[in-house]
Amino acid sequence: MPLHLCFLCHEYPPEPHGGVGTVVQALGRALVARGHRVTVLGVSRTRPGESDDHGVRVVRLPHARVRGTGLLVHGRRLRRRLASLHREHPIDVVEGQEISLAVLPRRRPYATVIRMNGGHRFFAATLGTPPRAWRSRLERRSFARADHLCAVSAYVGETTRRLLDLGDRPIPVLPNGVDTTVFRPPPEPGEPHRIAFAGTVCEKKGIRQLVQAMPAVLAHHPDAHLDVAGRDWVDEHGSFRARLEAELDPDAAAHVRFLGPVDHDDLPGLLGRAAVLAYPSHMEAMPLAWLEGLAMGRAVLAGDIGPAPEVVEHGVTGVLCDPHDPAAIARALIEQPEILLADEPTGNVDPPLARRLLRLFIELNRSGTAVLIATHDLSLMNQVDARRMILSDGRLDIYD
Repeated sequence: MPLHLCFLCHEYPPEPHGGVGTVVQALGRALVARGHRVTVLGVSRTRPGESDDHGVRVVRLPHARVRGTGLLVHGRRLRRRLASLHREHPIDVVEGQEISLAVLPRRRPYATVIRMNGGHRFFAATLGTPPRAWRSRLERRSFARADHLCAVSAYVGETTRRLLDLGDRPIPVLPNGVDTTVFRPPPEPGEPHRIAFAGTVCEKKGIRQLVQAMPAVLAHHPDAHLDVAGRDWVDEHGSFRARLEAELDPDAAAHVRFLGPVDHDDLPGLLGRAAVLAYPSHMEAMPLAWLEGLAMGRAVLAGDIGPAPEVVEHGVTGVLCDPHDPAAIARALIEQPEILLADEPTGNVDPPLARRLLRLFIELNRSGTAVLIATHDLSLMNQVDARRMILSDGRLDIYD
């Protein structure tokens, strides 16, 4: 029997969106193709109104005009519109993320489902930041109004169960889906030593550590390149991308491209050109980027924490490493070499960058790689407690 399903989603494309919006769009279109009625209901700052997306009815309510009134105003508008939609065509199921159901009435004529993609308490706990009391209360209220729960990974499901005291409530795992007619192995292999990152350019995505790893990668693979696709994160400190570019090693800067937002339809081409897709996030619930990369047959670098082991088989479909450690990321990208030869790696950088690069080589050495540095900068090398070999006038002297 055909169902009427309503998704609560504020990031349905073409709104600024991440993996959640992409998944809801793909799922909605697929359900419509199978004969179901699908409505997406959300709030929009830029394009309130209604539209049709391949049979999916998209309803975007206007954003609150007065700062600080969003919860009250949006909640009232969502409840009224849900009631109106239900009168037009009875709704069978309403699905949303962790906090989405907090604004719904206690008594409802439809079933409610939370699909866990990583809520406020989840990310606060796993990233080590203090949770906000009011958001925590809303999240608990939302879970209390959910008839059913599911999660995109076992890790996010079980971690949320512990944090919110969900007891023995069933939490089946329903991984995010990938359109394998679009994300599929390309006919040609990726360009050797080309690395791609797709995601928001922000701290928790691990892009800073990935960029910091590039000098060590280039010391081993001078032709390596990193393509960074994704929107910039702007906070009270300004543009995160601008801060990254200012910190870039000058020699590495020519090998790192910031492409800005890339349309999801153009991602397969970008990812297909890469040999490795690097996503060293500090924490995720189950990012679509990992699944899309694996569907394309590309090696995926991910952090060795959270849900990554559920989908990335270390040494087979990708590599897992410490996402907070640039040396570990570099070692993973250069395939964990036994020996690394760096020829004048600090020759064209200022002293602070030289010291940072030297620390990176030291960390690579501690993780098991023999590092041989050829340099004229003896003052820098004197900072390192390591064997020295000095070649002068045809004579090689070794100092332990």
